[in-house]
Amino acid sequence: MKIYHNPRCSKSRQGLTILENSNFEFEIIKYLESSISKEELQNILNLLNISPIDLVRKNESIWKENYKGKELSDDDIITAMVENPKLIERPIVINNDKAVIGRPPEIIKTIL
Repeated sequence: MKIYHNPRCSKSRQGLTILENSNFEFEIIKYLESSISKEELQNILNLLNISPIDLVRKNESIWKENYKGKELSDDDIITAMVENPKLIERPIVINNDKAVIGRPPEIIKTIL
């Protein structure tokens, strides 16, 4: 099990607490410190069964200033998230072949 975690995000911290209280072993990936590859991000999107645009934090200034309103392919959006990991919605929890975005954090319990 993995959690893609941003310690500065309250929802991500709440998601981490849910995992810590679950007694399952899991890996914490601080994705803002260690980069995510395009392949890894594509795998996450496949597990979540969503389009790349659905994983973007559209209120981030990086998105508004550089991408909003432009015609972008899925590959363009994935590249934007790889280059600017702050744009990736969080937390993301993966348990084998299941994944959820922990918003609200309680949804994480559905894949434990």
